[in-house]
This record gives sequence, C-alpha cells and structure tokens, in this order.
Amino acid sequence: MTKTALIRPAWTPATIALMVVGFMVFWPLGLAMLAYILWGDRLDDVKGDLSKARDKFFGSCRKGPAMYGRTGNVAFDDWRAAELARIEEERCKLDVMRDEFDTYLRELRRAKDQEEFDRFMSQRPNPASSNERKPGNGENLLDDV
Repeated sequence: MTKTALIRPAWTPATIALMVVGFMVFWPLGLAMLAYILWGDRLDDVKGDLSKARDKFFGSCRKGPAMYGRTGNVAFDDWRAAELARIEEERCKLDVMRDEFDTYLRELRRAKDQEEFDRFMSQRPNPASSNERKPGNGENLLDDV
C-alpha cells in the first residue's frame, strides 16, 4: 500500500471521517471502517493465504494430462503431452519463485520494523538508567517494600 493513498489502513482524517459517518449512518459500517483502520494492512497476507488454501483445495480438480483423451493423432497427442508437462514445470517454478518472493517481502518488512524500533529506542530517553537508585552495602531492593 502506498503512503499517499487517501483511504489507507491508518488514522488519517479521511478514514476517521468515514468511520464517524459510518457510525452515524449504520453502525456496522463504522465498525467495518474501524476494523479496516486497525487491521487493513494485514489484508494482503490474508488474501495470499486464502489464495494458497484455495489452490490446494481445488488443485485436485485441475485437468492433468491423464484427464485428456487420446485424439487418434499420435504426433498431436505427443506434442500436447510434452507441452502440458512443460507448462506444469513452469507453473511449479513460478510457485517456488512466488514463495521465495513472499519470504523476501516478509524479511524486508521485518527488517524495516526492526530498524524503526531501533531508531525509536535510540531516540527515547532511558528513564530506567537515570532514575534508578543504586543499592549500597547491605541495601536490597526488597527493603523498600
């Protein structure tokens, strides 16, 4: 998703206004908009997961080379079998490439999130180290209780 889109899963004035209008018109619309704001960035992952599940479920329904009857023309049948095998091999390669790309995107998102978190932690003042009372001899942190 682009960061410049008017309606994106984030707290922007447009999405807040749509949520408020949705609650005023029909409350489930407001709830749907709130859900989109909170979890809309995960829709691509869900869509990909559903697509993979659908492909697995309906994969057995695909017509393979064994499903086609012989035409009687041996040369054509051999050519068709070779082409179907080549197409199936290409599809398998594309599935592997898609899985590799999905893994790459997941790692890219994780690295971006880690970089943002590290930047946040480096900019944040560390109150634990500045306000921490150091115990002296014989003092224990449980003595304050």
